Amino acid sequence: MAKIVGGFLVPHDPIMFVAPNAPDKIVADKAWEAYETCAQNLAAMDVTTVIIVGNDHYMLFGTTCLPKYCIGTGHVEGPVDRLPGLNKALVNNNEALASFIASDGAEQGFDWAVARSFTTDHAFSIPYQLIVQRAEAISGREIKAIPVYLGSAVDPFISMKRCRELGEQIAASVSRFDSDENVAVIGSGGISHWVGVKESGKVNPEFDQRIIDLCCNQNLDQMIALSDEQILEQGGNGAMELRNFVCAMAAVGAGTVSLIEYQPVPEWVTGLGFMELRAS
Repeated sequence: MAKIVGGFLVPHDPIMFVAPNAPDKIVADKAWEAYETCAQNLAAMDVTTVIIVGNDHYMLFGTTCLPKYCIGTGHVEGPVDRLPGLNKALVNNNEALASFIASDGAEQGFDWAVARSFTTDHAFSIPYQLIVQRAEAISGREIKAIPVYLGSAVDPFISMKRCRELGEQIAASVSRFDSDENVAVIGSGGISHWVGVKESGKVNPEFDQRIIDLCCNQNLDQMIALSDEQILEQGGNGAMELRNFVCAMAAVGAGTVSLIEYQPVPEWVTGLGFMELRAS
């Protein structure tokens, strides 16, 4: 049967592509090097598929449809929001596994929204290009990727509790999938950042460190106990993406979480945290 062997928690900051030289070079280099470290470590995991858990930024889903959670099961390409150095391309989706996660989940009480043709945005495409495709180049092996999108950017938000349950369901479904695949899960999101509001550019390192500590200690109970009001006040509306971290951590399960890099970068409007997840 298939198994989840590890994963990562990483940012998906588009400003890194739009204004790559905005921070000091030492700061910028550490962030780019952290992506490279993730790619190197992913290549060493011998994975065949990566599930990337991200969120829409009100560009894929609009007011007509706001799913709490959605999985791409067919043709996937992206990103729709092209950025300098982030090119739109076809994604090598693992359609069989994605479809199984959705159908198996339905039997367990998880009513997945399913996208049989899907265009990603930067939440998926940044880690896909910088980590998954780079790991392919390093290892010389094909790595497929499945997009999972959570309602973690605009109201109504998926609950933190449901994100944990969803991650656990993904893990259970992967374990029932009849293959010998090794799967990794990436939680894609920033820590503190304020998007489209007057506080944009603010970063809260104290909040970020608290989240990093909770992740590294695998304290999902306290992560889930954070109220939306606490997150919005201390981490900004962008930090609602912590839901993506919770889902990925729950999917990988008990093991170890280690910090790769953290940089508070106001010039890139985000607290950039990189962590590696290892299954036990």
